[in-house]
Amino acid sequence: MVLDALRHPIVLAPLAGGPATAALAAAVSEAGGLGFLAAGYRTAEAMAVEIDELRERTTAPFGVNLFVPGAAQVDERALRAYVESLREDAARYGVDPGEPRDDDDGWDAKLAVLRRERVPVVSFTFGCPAQAVVAELQHAGSEVWVTVTDVAEARVAAQAGADALVVQGTEAGGHRGSFVDRDDEEALSTLALLRLVGTALELPLVAAGGITDGAAVAAVLAAGAAAAQIGTGFLRAHEAATHPEHQSALATETATVLTRAFTGLQTNMLRPSIEAAGLDPDALPERGGIDISKDIDVAARDTRPKRWRDIWSAGHSASGVTRVMPVAELIRQTAAEYRAG
Repeated sequence: MVLDALRHPIVLAPLAGGPATAALAAAVSEAGGLGFLAAGYRTAEAMAVEIDELRERTTAPFGVNLFVPGAAQVDERALRAYVESLREDAARYGVDPGEPRDDDDGWDAKLAVLRRERVPVVSFTFGCPAQAVVAELQHAGSEVWVTVTDVAEARVAAQAGADALVVQGTEAGGHRGSFVDRDDEEALSTLALLRLVGTALELPLVAAGGITDGAAVAAVLAAGAAAAQIGTGFLRAHEAATHPEHQSALATETATVLTRAFTGLQTNMLRPSIEAAGLDPDALPERGGIDISKDIDVAARDTRPKRWRDIWSAGHSASGVTRVMPVAELIRQTAAEYRAG
């Protein structure tokens, strides 16, 4: 397995939607971890270009993360109200609010590219691909990892033939990777979920959520993980494309909040991002919100008014992200800490 060949049990979270770059993924792989490219929100063609760029930067193993398509139950009245709430902003930039849709995110085209490119690891979020898809990727030479948020999802992924599971606890930044979007009061922390899944199944586990330093890496390794997936901890690395204001917010003791306010999906993000945008953290724009607002986002990008800032995703350990340095040094320090622990 790729995990067995890593110098350090550190995996870069895909970080879809902004901070992810081929340079960041390559730097993590070059430093002895496993870099990941985020295919979500990109076309298949753009994903292929990034794979080529990454391979020009490193010969080390890396991964690519895909979103699994799926339809969702929505409240049509709430969805229409959300569309109308954006109409004034849309008119200011000469565009119309978009239409919500269940988008496959270029699913078939991306799978075709990945089979052709024989990427070392392909991971999935927001669901589990069909067993046939898993087998095709494995036949092409890829390991298949699936993000899970409870034991039931872990069993589904195991039955589909997954080679490893990314176990995502509630502390993780960004979108919840659940197979089904739901308000789940029984959602588990990273360590608790890791122990439960590890007891139920015999698959390599990658722990995700609230891990930003070597002490946290040591904790999840002791609890049975084969590696730790880190996202928020890399947001201030020199190679990340994190917006400067997002980076500045990470330098403070800023609270995170689980909200649907930007995209309709549950997202852990920094509270100032929501407040600066003038949004209600408890608003429910419903799934599809990102499609409704993205044309306004593109039109407003040059002026970057408050309402359309980047989503400042962050995990629960965001206030501990104090290191601003190249990836190689960040991993070196993290490795020294987990070995000492």
